[in-house]
Amino acid sequence: MRSTHETFVKSSGLRWVCVTLLVEVPWAARAWWALPFLCALAPSERYAAKRGKRHKKITEWAWQLLLVLRRWYPQREIVAVADRAYASLKLLDRCRSLSKPVTFITRLRFDAALYEPAPVRRPGQRGRPRLKGERLPNLSDVAEDPTTAWKPTTVANWYGSGDRMVEIASQTAVWYSTGLPAVPLRWVLVRDPEGEFKTQALLCTDLKADPQKIVCWFVMRWQLEVTFQEARRHVGFETQRQWSEMAIRRTTPALLGLFSLITLFAHRRMAPSTEETVRRVAWYRKPHPTFSDALALVRKDLWAYATFYGLPAQSDTVKVPRAYLQHLTDAVCYAA
Repeated sequence: MRSTHETFVKSSGLRWVCVTLLVEVPWAARAWWALPFLCALAPSERYAAKRGKRHKKITEWAWQLLLVLRRWYPQREIVAVADRAYASLKLLDRCRSLSKPVTFITRLRFDAALYEPAPVRRPGQRGRPRLKGERLPNLSDVAEDPTTAWKPTTVANWYGSGDRMVEIASQTAVWYSTGLPAVPLRWVLVRDPEGEFKTQALLCTDLKADPQKIVCWFVMRWQLEVTFQEARRHVGFETQRQWSEMAIRRTTPALLGLFSLITLFAHRRMAPSTEETVRRVAWYRKPHPTFSDALALVRKDLWAYATFYGLPAQSDTVKVPRAYLQHLTDAVCYAA
């Protein structure tokens, strides 16, 4: 499952639109990881105006990235999950109009203009085909309506806090705004029976998608936030201070790709029993490896290979090269 995510670069008006792949990592503390693999630099409107360039919205960048992804995998099912900034009728219409549509899931405004499907044209009827039918109530009214049928549903791994019982209601409709395409969609309302969070509205361009699956897909988007937090903490993402556009174009994609490469290398080296991989401390019990453990495992393999590749494999005595010892001493001195 793919997802678009916008992350800001600490520079003047430059930001990234990044696409990540949500994959299942069986040995990790969290079951699903978001691995970045495609991104584009999206200058802001102020940045483009200052340099006399045409501004391109983030929804346009997201469409180009999804189109590239569809060309790479013409037959694979692609589900894109994004935040409210990508709830664009033009983007949704483009995704569903492909020969092999891209399913798009995002938040939906409670005051979105929803309509019934356009009535079937009668034989011989003249005029342009209708785009929509009768106006439907706003989702805010549907959420408050006592006659709305709510279905209790258990969602696994609710934002990293375990299973959560919620109530959902769902129907199909047509979202339309004057001058923009009419997009058929399935809307889903998510309500907390305990009242700990406000009622949320989601949309999905696949009318046949299961509402519970839509909620599970959207909740999995939380893994993106965890990925970018770990990338900042461990590989230096968004900590660089370049003011050159070329430097930003090189560094940020390299750091995002490094996160994915480390995960893949660690996955190949991870033993069936991960107890030896996890670094334990007296005050914290960590039963499963995290990204810091994966990073340490990859570093250990790379450093050992570069340092001791010429030594006998069965020897109990290890000779440390002088160059490595000097480099280690210099690193320790600066880190102290």
